[in-house]
Amino acid sequence: MQQEVAVVSTNTELTTPGKQHPRFFNYEFFYKWGTLFTIIATIAVFGLAIDGFLELNNILNILRSISIVTIIAIGMTVSLAVGGFDLSVGSVASVAGAISLSMFVWYCQGSFVAISVALLVAMLFGFINAILVVKIKIPDMLLTLATMFIYQGVALTYTQGSTISQNMVLPNGEFAVGKITNFFNSLGKIPWIIIIMLVIVAVVHFFLTYTKHGRYMYMVGGNIEAARLSGVDVNKYRIIAYLISAIFAAIGGIVLVSRIQTAEINAGAPYLMDAVAAAYIGLSFGGSGKPNAIGTFVGAILIGILQNGLVMLSVPYFAMDIAKGLVLVAALTLTYYKKK
Repeated sequence: MQQEVAVVSTNTELTTPGKQHPRFFNYEFFYKWGTLFTIIATIAVFGLAIDGFLELNNILNILRSISIVTIIAIGMTVSLAVGGFDLSVGSVASVAGAISLSMFVWYCQGSFVAISVALLVAMLFGFINAILVVKIKIPDMLLTLATMFIYQGVALTYTQGSTISQNMVLPNGEFAVGKITNFFNSLGKIPWIIIIMLVIVAVVHFFLTYTKHGRYMYMVGGNIEAARLSGVDVNKYRIIAYLISAIFAAIGGIVLVSRIQTAEINAGAPYLMDAVAAAYIGLSFGGSGKPNAIGTFVGAILIGILQNGLVMLSVPYFAMDIAKGLVLVAALTLTYYKKK
């Protein structure tokens, strides 16, 4: 009887609310909603310091500026969901953008052909990544780092190191006669570029959260051996994840060239680190602790607000990476301290 009383007493002591609960609760609350409060605080600071920051036109500019980052980051989020990591997304975006624009300018094709060919090439790249990671078992970070350089080389080779644009001078000295269609032009303009981004976020959120295939992907990313023993076709979902990552990278590249009307050399490369930052910032949003589309979107919003506000404050562009890096370090600290 005394031993039973002692056990009860010990258990009561461990669950006493006054000893550990407040600290745990405070951290949990900050972990779940710290990113959201950071966004609110950043908006308040920039709103007070900058005239016109809260105007509708500037808000639309922020949403437009984060659209491409968000689309590419959503694809990366899917690869993270299965425990993968795709560093080649920026290069895939560059290739897809160059191919889609060249279909118009060089080959006088329509929008369907231009977009379809770009997506097919991106899917080929994603399939190559998937096979080498899943079947050959090369570590994903090392493999996609290597293919990042390969795909950059493909983009440079395809464009012959030049920028593709309407009326450009071809290697034979003649002018390109192909024209970009009005439909393709509209993809990079407000409101369509924002609508495309929001639709992609909503679709991927629904897929990962409310479908069995999305839940299987989370199972694979959480514990691959447990997922395999549960009967989940682990390799299939890992391959699908890399294909989705490549497709969204291609969509980001297509929207990018539609927005700027040119396919510049390695145009997608600068979006890689912003996409990585957005995806990892989103891990802690809502306390999910796992890759999720809404969190990635929120992370992209935070990055976009920082960039826009710093530009309006005339902060040198080379100092902006410091701010983005600090935000990413804070997000990773929250995420991995929670895991610990």
